[in-house]
Amino acid sequence: MEGKPCMLVLFLCTLATHFTSRGVSAQDESPWGYRCDSATSRCIKEEATDPLIQTSLGQCKLTCSPEGVLWPKPTSVSLDDQVVPFLPSNVTHSVTAPPEISKLVEEAVAIFIDNLHKNHPEYSYQATPWRGPYDSATNDHILHLDITVTGTEDRLSLQTDESYSLTLSTEGDVSTAKIDAPTYFGARHALETLSQLTEYEEHSDSLLLVTGAAVEDSPVFPYRGVLLDTARNFMPIPNLERTLDAMAANKLNTFHWHITDTHSFPVYLESRPKMTVYGAYSPREIYYPDEIMRIVEYGRVRGIRVLPEYDAPAHVGNGFQWGPKEGFGDIAVCVNKEPWASYCVEPPCGQLNLANPKMYDVLGEIYVEFVNLFGPIDLFHFGGDEVNLNCWNTTEEIVNWMIENDYGLSEDSYYGQWGVFQEKALQLLTEANGGQKVPGILWTSHLTEAGRIEQYLPTDDYIIQIWTTETDPIIGELLDKKYRVIFSNYDHLYLDCGFGAWIGEGNNWCSPYKGWQAVYDNDPIKIASKFTTTFDPALILGGEAALWTEQADGEVVDSRLWPRCAALGSVCGVNPDHNWVKRRDPLHPQQAKDGS
Repeated sequence: MEGKPCMLVLFLCTLATHFTSRGVSAQDESPWGYRCDSATSRCIKEEATDPLIQTSLGQCKLTCSPEGVLWPKPTSVSLDDQVVPFLPSNVTHSVTAPPEISKLVEEAVAIFIDNLHKNHPEYSYQATPWRGPYDSATNDHILHLDITVTGTEDRLSLQTDESYSLTLSTEGDVSTAKIDAPTYFGARHALETLSQLTEYEEHSDSLLLVTGAAVEDSPVFPYRGVLLDTARNFMPIPNLERTLDAMAANKLNTFHWHITDTHSFPVYLESRPKMTVYGAYSPREIYYPDEIMRIVEYGRVRGIRVLPEYDAPAHVGNGFQWGPKEGFGDIAVCVNKEPWASYCVEPPCGQLNLANPKMYDVLGEIYVEFVNLFGPIDLFHFGGDEVNLNCWNTTEEIVNWMIENDYGLSEDSYYGQWGVFQEKALQLLTEANGGQKVPGILWTSHLTEAGRIEQYLPTDDYIIQIWTTETDPIIGELLDKKYRVIFSNYDHLYLDCGFGAWIGEGNNWCSPYKGWQAVYDNDPIKIASKFTTTFDPALILGGEAALWTEQADGEVVDSRLWPRCAALGSVCGVNPDHNWVKRRDPLHPQQAKDGS
């Protein structure tokens, strides 16, 4: 026992020496180095018998491939094969931009510098991990950002030019990154690309920077989205911020916030505070106005629109139970009704009450608050899928209303009133938005089928989000009828697939699991071309991966989204002309068989 304190002191002294020097002694240094195999653009691990030939893994990653580690791959890129060491504290910048844009650029630069710091394995918000001492080559090297933005656009739209050019050059102890972009959003993407031209170097405890680069880039599709459902399982604000950070790194530009559903109403409304009293899972699981607006701004600075979805007329229920007590009657019907399989696609059930005119008063109030919380908006998601007619046609109040107004009780009669609802919903949203109409997004549904869609949904007013499969003929019909579309086909882009059924036995309804390869190979243009050869490619706005959260919460959300959404960043940003297997590789027979 007497020897143990001495051993502890020795261990602590050794540990302190390690953290002071940040390194290991010469005799303990790794014998491994990395050689770039130019034929395959791979870093080959070998014993470093010749340090002039073999480099560190960080340097090899930056310089071995023609694109380095840039992701998504830019439109065009040329990189030097040399690197220089530098520290994040040695970043300077100058900005030429309209006054209203300069503040945004300054925030983007601060995020860029923080991202550089995060490369260090000992990063923390409280203290710098870069402790030195460093040699003069590292300590004195400057990275200067010369940023020029010509336009004044400070909010994303489907017409936003997100292109940029980035030129990186090194003279002596100064590397200059010249960024030119027509909008703030292009400049922000350029900073993201520049951050990928750096890599942490363990041996020197510094960052490495490619000495020279020329990059031109412009994303192929204007809509590059991730849907996160926070109604079935509540997601804390830090989870949302982390998701936005990762989206920004992959140049994804739309965070589709499925924020309410039948299960819960977690949005605090100042006009209707009882919505959360009745509809939130708990007082701790509510999104308050200041939190929502903070997320909207957090996304904007990172080049991301935060798109709200208020799903209706189905997918509503919990939160509306206050109606009868307040003299509003039943705003929603079939709420939590059993047996659920007769009234909805999954429990709990609920749909808006078409027969109650006060329902539209409440809906208008919800839209006003959503516009204030998420605005200014350029798009709005109405949801609009999975209406169960049996809910409506077994509700006495609605059946009597249909008869009294001579609407009839046929399926087409109910679809007709669903169409009337959607028309009124668009009117209410436009009024809430100060009279300015913005495109509404709707999921594919019975209302978007041939014979109905043109009757109820004008092409100028609506964008259709396809959630069926890549073999659905509706894809060709929508494009031939000039509807704009977003691809979220579940056979490639539903990220909740491949887990055990949460109701019933076996796997869930959309199994199997969709790996990143399936996401990468979901080519919207190729899919559309199977159904029609005359469509306008501009009608395809892009794609969106969806994570529905019946079986996901804040503990697993990161692993469910990434790296699969990174593959989507390439699909929507680049639309590569090959499948996930870029080249034939004799070492992998399956790749050789399937390679493009």
